[in-house]
Amino acid sequence: MLNSESPIPLYRQLADILLAQVRSGEYPHGARIPSENSLASRYGIGRPTARQATEMLVRKRILVRRRGSGTFVRRQQKEVDLFSLAGTMSSFQKEGLAVTRRILQKTRLKTIANHGENPFADQKAYLLSRLSLVEKTPVLIEDIYLHATLFAGIDRFDLSGRSLSQIVAEHYFMRPSGGKQNFKIGYLSGKRVLQLAVSTQTPILVVKRFLNFAQAQNAIYSELYCRTDRFVFSQNIGG
Repeated sequence: MLNSESPIPLYRQLADILLAQVRSGEYPHGARIPSENSLASRYGIGRPTARQATEMLVRKRILVRRRGSGTFVRRQQKEVDLFSLAGTMSSFQKEGLAVTRRILQKTRLKTIANHGENPFADQKAYLLSRLSLVEKTPVLIEDIYLHATLFAGIDRFDLSGRSLSQIVAEHYFMRPSGGKQNFKIGYLSGKRVLQLAVSTQTPILVVKRFLNFAQAQNAIYSELYCRTDRFVFSQNIGG
C-alpha cells in the first residue's frame, strides 16, 4: 500500500508499484493495467494522482495509452547496459549459460578514501560491490561509486538481479552522455582472490570506467576486475 507519511509523492509510490508489477510479469507485454478509477479506489487516492502515476510510466515508455481501450504495457526495447559488461553477460545468456549476480557489499553512503583515480576521493559517494558468475563460476567483480546527490536513495533498491542503468533511467530519469575507460592487466590479493576463485599469479583485466551525465561529469565511477583465464570478454558500448 501507499505511505502517506513518506517524503516520496504518492504518485511516485504508485508508479513504482506498477513498474514492479510489470517487471515481475504480473502485467506482461500487451496486458491492460487497471483503469485510473480502479487504481484510485484500490489505493485510496484521487484519480488525478493515479493519472500522474500512469502518465509517468507512459512518458518513460513503460505503458502506452490506446484511445477508447485503456492503458497497456508497451513492448520493451533491448538496450546496451553501460553500467556493466552487459554485452558479455548477454552473450553468455544467449548461449544458454546461467548468469547470476551476488552482492558483496550492499549499497551504502560512505566517505571514499583518497587513492588512485577515483573522482570521489575524500567525498561522500554511494558504493556497491557485486560479483557476477557464469554457470556458478565467478568471472567479474564490480565496485561501483555513485554521486551522492544525483543518486540519493539508490541504497533502497535491490541491485543483486537488476540492471543499474535501468534503475537510473526509470527512477532518476538520467542516461549517460559519455565517458571513458582505462584498461590494464593486474593481479589480485586478499579476499578478492577468493571471490574470483583465482590465485595471486592469475592475470586479471582491470577496467576503470568513468561515466558522464548532463547533470555532472564522472557521476558514476566503476572499477571492474575481469577473470580472463576461462572467458574472452568483448563489449559493445552505445549511448
